[in-house]
Amino acid sequence: MILRVLIVDDEELARLRMRSLLADCMEPAAEVVGEASTAAAALQWLTQHPCDVVLLDIRMPGLDGIQLAQRVRSLPRPPGLVFVTAHAEHAVDAFDLDAIDYLTKPVRRARLQEALTRVAQRLGMAVPAPAAAAVDVQAAIVVNDRGSLARVPLAEVLYLKAELKYVTLRTAQHSYVLDDSLTELEGRLGEDFLRVHRNAIVARGAVRALERRVDPDEGGEGWAVRVSPTDEWLAVSRRQLSAVRDALAAEGL
Repeated sequence: MILRVLIVDDEELARLRMRSLLADCMEPAAEVVGEASTAAAALQWLTQHPCDVVLLDIRMPGLDGIQLAQRVRSLPRPPGLVFVTAHAEHAVDAFDLDAIDYLTKPVRRARLQEALTRVAQRLGMAVPAPAAAAVDVQAAIVVNDRGSLARVPLAEVLYLKAELKYVTLRTAQHSYVLDDSLTELEGRLGEDFLRVHRNAIVARGAVRALERRVDPDEGGEGWAVRVSPTDEWLAVSRRQLSAVRDALAAEGL
């Protein structure tokens, strides 16, 4: 069974971000069946369409998310409610309305997956245990490409590098910016990827060399791997150096 989701948020980018996260959720899976930018539009949609859960913001023009939730509860078959907001101070009010979960922005995929699991359990759905759900490694990563969602096959990923608050995903032709943490992404990549630094993970098949080089950021010499076909160099930390050497030796490099 796939959870049917209505997203309610007055910010288009926030709705797009949530769509991207939901597309990446696996157990339980979710399908976005509707979107609304105001509480009034959401109420009108809910009178005409069924859904399992509403992901709703709190601060919106007109009726806010708390007021919307109060009206949703009076529907003949009310869906579950999960608040998604940047304002943590409304949590008590939300749970007074029997909210299933309360997520604070920026939302991480793992946290959203937990909320969907709670929704599924409330509906009586059978949800696989986390260990069982993690057996199959995801074959692609969902990215936001110029306002549209796209799946980047793992076979095309050269490396992922954490920079400030974001992670850059690099392929031979493109760079994408992700909101997920590098640690969270690492758990979904599988054995074909190698951690070379606290801020970088590289596809084993993309590594062409391991050499000592001058690091302009550190102002000294250090180890780095060369990534093909872009010929970029990524720093290798001293902590990861032994593991990187062993991995590359196993690959015949």
